[in-house]
Amino acid sequence: MADHSDHQHDHRHDAHHHGHRDMSRHMWFWSVAATLGFAFVEAVGGVWSGSLALLSDAGHMVSDAAALALAAFAAWLSLRPPSAKHSYGFGRAEILAAAINALAMLIVVAGIGYEAWQRFLLPQPVAGVPVMVIALLGLLLNIGLAWLLSRGEQTMNVRAALLHVVGDMLGSVAALVAGLVVYLTGWTPIDPLLSVLICGLIVVSAVRLLLVSTHVIMEGVPGHLDFANVGNAMARVAGVRSVHDLHIWSVSSGTVALSAHVVLDDMRNWSAVLLQLRALLQEQFGIEHTTIQPETSTYVLQPMMPTSKQEIRQG
Repeated sequence: MADHSDHQHDHRHDAHHHGHRDMSRHMWFWSVAATLGFAFVEAVGGVWSGSLALLSDAGHMVSDAAALALAAFAAWLSLRPPSAKHSYGFGRAEILAAAINALAMLIVVAGIGYEAWQRFLLPQPVAGVPVMVIALLGLLLNIGLAWLLSRGEQTMNVRAALLHVVGDMLGSVAALVAGLVVYLTGWTPIDPLLSVLICGLIVVSAVRLLLVSTHVIMEGVPGHLDFANVGNAMARVAGVRSVHDLHIWSVSSGTVALSAHVVLDDMRNWSAVLLQLRALLQEQFGIEHTTIQPETSTYVLQPMMPTSKQEIRQG
């Protein structure tokens, strides 16, 4: 009979796995500085020209700067090693930052939508040429930032920051088109109309990112893995009678963890079975962080846990 404390851990934390995933601190810093600087330019230009599209884009830029700063802090925090109080390390800081950034984006969009509605009710004059010039400069800046962010590994943290930048890029396009339409036709409702359209596109992406990050925080099974397939594959390993108490979750972006109890035909074969299980999980499912506890069939028949626990049997 196996002792209940007899379990094996496979904890593999490669330094490069975390170290390469984000830009350097200098890149983050210049991204934040450039974004804040141009947000000020757009705010001044929006007030001067009377363009809501420019003002909304300036609001995007400020939120972008905050998002980039938060993403940079989360990226730095995620590289800190595990401690006695945080045994998994701080990798999930990036997930939390992604959720906060997605939520912040929804708040910014709500404010822009309200202001657009006010502009529909009470149209205001817009100076087309200054809007086009400033919007074009903003578009070029955001293209550069998007390119910079897309170079690194696409963690949820980077995806959240990139969402802000892409949203602001679309805002610059909207402001550019609005300025052109106002300059050629004088039709000012195009300004708030395009702002609302861009807000709708941003909301879709922000909600998707918020749902994904919340799923990770709630320790849901990663979307690319099928819970039943993993359990069945483990149960088919020679020497394994069944698998129960199976749990699969994401520790951080790209790091999946698994814990399970496996019932063996013969405890003497445990070392060989463990090697097969680890190889299976790593090669077929990409799971390297595993905690697997062996048990004998006589041990599992004891009333040690609720009967509602699902058991995956061989075959």
